[in-house]
Amino acid sequence: MAPRLQLEKAAWRWAETVRPEEVSQEHIETAYRIWLEPCIRGVCRRNCKGNPNCLVGIGEHIWLGEIDENSFHNIDDPNCERRKKNSFVGLTNLGATCYVNTFLQVWFLNLELRQALYLCPSTCSDYMLGDGIQEEKDYEPQTICEHLQYLFALLQNSNRRYIDPSGFVKALGLDTGQQQDAQEFSKLFMSLLEDTLSKQKNPDVRNIVQQQFCGEYAYVTVCNQCGRESKLLSKFYELELNIQGHKQLTDCISEFLKEEKLEGDNRYFCENCQSKQNATRKIRLLSLPCTLNLQLMRFVFDRQTGHKKKLNTYIGFSEILDMEPYVEHKGGSYVYELSAVLIHRGVSAYSGHYIAHVKDPQSGEWYKFNDEDIEKMEGKKLQLGIEEDLAEPSKSQTRKPKCGKGTHCSRNAYMLVYRLQTQEKPNTTVQVPAFLQELVDRDNSKFEEWCIEMAEMRKQSVDKGKAKHEEVKELYQRLPAGAEPYEFVSLEWLQKWLDESTPTKPIDNHACLCSHDKLHPDKISIMKRISEYAADIFYSRYGGGPRLTVKALCKECVVERCRILRLKNQLNEDYKTVNNLLKAAVKGNDGFWVGKSSLRSWRQLALEQLDEQDGDAEQSNGKMNGSTLNKDESKEERKEEEELNFNEDILCPHGELCISENERRLVSKEAWSKLQQYFPKAPEFPSYKECCSQCKILEREGEENEALHKMIANEQKTSLPNLFQDKNRPCLSNWPEDTDVLYIVSQFFVEEWRKFVRKPTRCSPVSSVGNSALLCPHGGLMFTFASMTKEDSKLIALIWPSEWQMIQKLFVVDHVIKITRIEVGDVNPSETQYISEPKLCPECREGLLCQQQRDLREYTQATIYVHKVVDNKKVMKDSAPELNVSSSETEEDKEEAKPDGEKDPDFNQIMHAFSVAPFDQNLSIDGKILSDDCATLGTLGVIPESVILLKADEPIADYAAMDDVMQVCMPEEGFKGTGLLGH
Repeated sequence: MAPRLQLEKAAWRWAETVRPEEVSQEHIETAYRIWLEPCIRGVCRRNCKGNPNCLVGIGEHIWLGEIDENSFHNIDDPNCERRKKNSFVGLTNLGATCYVNTFLQVWFLNLELRQALYLCPSTCSDYMLGDGIQEEKDYEPQTICEHLQYLFALLQNSNRRYIDPSGFVKALGLDTGQQQDAQEFSKLFMSLLEDTLSKQKNPDVRNIVQQQFCGEYAYVTVCNQCGRESKLLSKFYELELNIQGHKQLTDCISEFLKEEKLEGDNRYFCENCQSKQNATRKIRLLSLPCTLNLQLMRFVFDRQTGHKKKLNTYIGFSEILDMEPYVEHKGGSYVYELSAVLIHRGVSAYSGHYIAHVKDPQSGEWYKFNDEDIEKMEGKKLQLGIEEDLAEPSKSQTRKPKCGKGTHCSRNAYMLVYRLQTQEKPNTTVQVPAFLQELVDRDNSKFEEWCIEMAEMRKQSVDKGKAKHEEVKELYQRLPAGAEPYEFVSLEWLQKWLDESTPTKPIDNHACLCSHDKLHPDKISIMKRISEYAADIFYSRYGGGPRLTVKALCKECVVERCRILRLKNQLNEDYKTVNNLLKAAVKGNDGFWVGKSSLRSWRQLALEQLDEQDGDAEQSNGKMNGSTLNKDESKEERKEEEELNFNEDILCPHGELCISENERRLVSKEAWSKLQQYFPKAPEFPSYKECCSQCKILEREGEENEALHKMIANEQKTSLPNLFQDKNRPCLSNWPEDTDVLYIVSQFFVEEWRKFVRKPTRCSPVSSVGNSALLCPHGGLMFTFASMTKEDSKLIALIWPSEWQMIQKLFVVDHVIKITRIEVGDVNPSETQYISEPKLCPECREGLLCQQQRDLREYTQATIYVHKVVDNKKVMKDSAPELNVSSSETEEDKEEAKPDGEKDPDFNQIMHAFSVAPFDQNLSIDGKILSDDCATLGTLGVIPESVILLKADEPIADYAAMDDVMQVCMPEEGFKGTGLLGH
């Protein structure tokens, strides 16, 4: 048994021998467990639960001894947000914008691009007043160039450790929560920047993108027959290099420029020969830019899954790259130095993290740019080891190859930036324009004000902490009561007083009160007994209440608990006594009626009732537990209220003795007297008590009704034997020869009537035939003769003329519906016609058919079959899967579009069931091609149990062609709708 339970039992052990009226003050204090010896501090190492005298382990340890000032506040040193000397400024990651941050840092460290952007005219002059900027409003850049200007100025001269690029990201319309393709972002932004700067008058600004990043190559095709060359010139801003199957960067460049043979079906049409000829095609590099961007195509399309994947293969590259062997015109300066490596951490193409290693062009030192964090590499060498260790290795991952001096290996680099090597030293005088510097100064002033404010808040927290420390040291020593006057205080409040993280609130002891507004005996375990001296100081400083002195010990609760405990002990003896009395026969009219169910469970009911009385104070006083009952407790209360109390199981609905003697038993007067001690409010029925007169009348009426129903059912069953058994029923598709007229009733009437005939005592008789359900509002028939022989046959029942006469006698018929067969024309051959009364209503019939079609197209779960066609002939029905497809609601009821990345269940089930990628699937239904990706299932005519035919295209072996298919058949949203595409 747990120590706490042992303690509680020991505190109430005296109640077995003491009567309630004999309870003394000593008994009261024992019940409250104050007789425990005080806990000896220094020996006890943790709080003794249930001991109100133990004041150890309630939170005092953090205040005893020496105190660290930093523990008094949770405010970081504002100087940690200050930019370190000789370091760069980071950029805040707004959610999933690390790919933007990496490129911004790379472009910022391109000094020529930064200088040109500073020369762009700005609308900042609109914000200038006299010698400064308007103080009442912040500067808001109006164009992409102005956003980039302001960002670069902050990156150059801000005092902050990192800055917020949200204005720039918002201006581009980027989704901060969606990871995007970094390579695509680079291309689109460079195109946007070039287009924006092309409108500038200054040629140094207008041409900066072309000067820094633009090169030129030619697609050259040579006819093998006549030797004629055909050139197609093209500009490039980065070279996209395939890395699959390669280990070195130079191999990737060689493959990019390799010669391709055009033969067979792929022959080239030569204008000189005027016919298709074998030819060769290759790319020739004509000119290279100052900054050479090499995109490593790590993200490729996987035909098996229909999605992109990342190639985590190692690629080696050198710090010095000689491009002269690869250009057409020799003799120029084509030696490049590595200036940046852009890294993608992670194994998936749809997740991960982007960082950049960039060389400072002025100092030649390498830095790692990871959003807000900037780290300077030791020495002046690029170090990628830790970045490679962060990637999750795959099962087939090869080991990292050894790298020689001046070379590096990476399985995460997705872009390499090389700068043309020159003898000239880089320009170190990129000055921030005056208007931008004034904006930076203003931001720096705000930052300094924030630092001062944070420092002051830290100081105030430290001062409060020191004052609290002195208070605790003073009062904690005076908390133990000993023999002096004492009071009770909530343990929860004491713990909050000792908690440095929360301000101390007024004392609240209401949660520990009983229904008499005194200290509840069961709540002593969550109280602490403290000296009156300490209590006076607490209440004077913090207020609250009520104050609980020795007079707060509730005698009424202790006396009631004593009474209940004695009754519980007596219950065991009384249970044996009642069992013995029940064995004896009842003499004369001295007995009492008791429910058999109550007799079986009276001991448990009595025990529960005593427990309820014991907890009445707790449940009746909302102040005691400090809160209202929760939902679960309320449900339990309602459940208990619905259960019957003792002897209520023999009550009839009118509150009298029930008429069923099987549910009750006669017990002796002595047994009833014992039971009544525990259930004084139980209903009492002496043996001479008559049963409820109303129930007797209802019983007689019920018996008469049952007999009447049986008689009616037997009569109707005898009168309509064929209708009951469904034997020899007429059929419209095979019209009987011996009659020209058939009558129609609703199948619903037939089913309800059969239920009554089978079980007449449980169902009410059917009194009328409701044929109005088969007619339209105009009184016309809703079914054609053809439909009643097929799909609508389940809604109607056909009646013989003789049966119809009997039905009219037994039931009230609202509408007569009949079908008449007539012979038209000569005797041989003759034509048979069928006429209905009332006649068909064409308009309502058409409306019913339209509604049925709409109902077919509106479903939440249904089975759709897909059959794969092989050789345009054979249909592989055995392998057709059943697909649980989602709802096919109409356009106006259609739900919102699924978020990006959520998979279409039908799309993927077809792909996995037949191993056919989405772009190879040709789907059709009833000869109609399903090609509209935006259409709903309903508009395509796909209803439950539909069969969709799948014809698969042959896989395309050529990698480049596969990429084209991806772009045509698998369009991605990407940067659609953003400012990068001119929107």
